[in-house]
Amino acid sequence: MKFPLQKFKEDEPLTFEDHVDISDIVEMNNDIRRIEPVLVKGKAIRRGNEITFQFSIDGAMILPCARTLVDVNYPFHIDALEIFSTSSYYQEEDESEIHPVHGEMLDLTPFIKENVLLEVPFRVFSDEETMKENALTEGEGWELSTGQKQEKKVDPRLEKLKTLLQDEEKENRSR
Repeated sequence: MKFPLQKFKEDEPLTFEDHVDISDIVEMNNDIRRIEPVLVKGKAIRRGNEITFQFSIDGAMILPCARTLVDVNYPFHIDALEIFSTSSYYQEEDESEIHPVHGEMLDLTPFIKENVLLEVPFRVFSDEETMKENALTEGEGWELSTGQKQEKKVDPRLEKLKTLLQDEEKENRSR
């Protein structure tokens, strides 16, 4: 989302609304599996050398469930405020929250990405129904036990020993 600096007139708000494709953040953050274009709308106002953007970002991202790793749709709404300066006074090393503008175009896309990345939650959980449908109940060498009494199963490797013991018992009885 780029804005030419000529569009900004002193103390006259510039409103904007557009869908922005930020799908390349999937490669930056392992947790985000997919993200559709986000809706960005807001206004910008210029006062002297400073341009203030007040905007909101609405969208949804697909994240892995912390328990089952199934896809979870995570909708989000972000309210953001970014301040830019066309003055050469502000340096990039400056730790203030004012971003310098280089050239004749102001690109808001990196700041949209930054705000979305900051919104990614530490963990999300799928709903109970989805979790039960996709939960593993058995695997190689294990199975889920529900705590209910189950019939005793003899290990197939010990089956021959069982027959050997039965044969010994028969011999002892016949003596």
